[in-house]
Amino acid sequence: YTTLFDLTMVMGFLGCIGAVNEIRCLLGMYFTGLLLILIAQVAAGVLIYLQRDTLKTELSQVVHKLIVNYNYVDDENTSSEDAWDYVQRSLKCCGWTGSQNWTENLIIANAANSTNSSVWMYACSCSPTSTKDNGLCAAKNSTSVPIYTNGCMQQVESWLQDNIGIILGVCVGVAVVELLGIILSICLCRSVHNEDYTKVPKY
Repeated sequence: YTTLFDLTMVMGFLGCIGAVNEIRCLLGMYFTGLLLILIAQVAAGVLIYLQRDTLKTELSQVVHKLIVNYNYVDDENTSSEDAWDYVQRSLKCCGWTGSQNWTENLIIANAANSTNSSVWMYACSCSPTSTKDNGLCAAKNSTSVPIYTNGCMQQVESWLQDNIGIILGVCVGVAVVELLGIILSICLCRSVHNEDYTKVPKY
């Protein structure tokens, strides 16, 4: 993300300098950069659509691995665990295909197989009554705590279907802004007849 942000800032700077000082070279670089980004976005959209089944399978594997190795107190992979807890709380779901996915978690499985354990462990974000947003919680048994039964895969698909219009609208809006930038840079390039590189500020 940092690289993309830096690239956008550099492109915007080049376009601004080129427009203010009427430098066709800089405007051409700005035009080329915007065009490449637009092409990349269109290609990415087409690729995601064509490979949606493969992406769904890979996403399932990533989430399964995250659930199995989930351990909020070890301060490892915390950002991903925070994101997954947020998904479960927001969409009111548990696991990827269902709450039974959490039985494969290493800590929960060890607690369940331990003869000395008298508690039942679960993901805090899977319960609507939990006071903790992250980590694992404990209860006397599985019936003493309400747990979301729907898997997050179904909830995510429903959310995408419900908000597909907004998502497409944002994508089209960004593409239109980029297309306008391309058109304006072409117009400025054509209007500049004589380049004066002495106008370029020196730092």
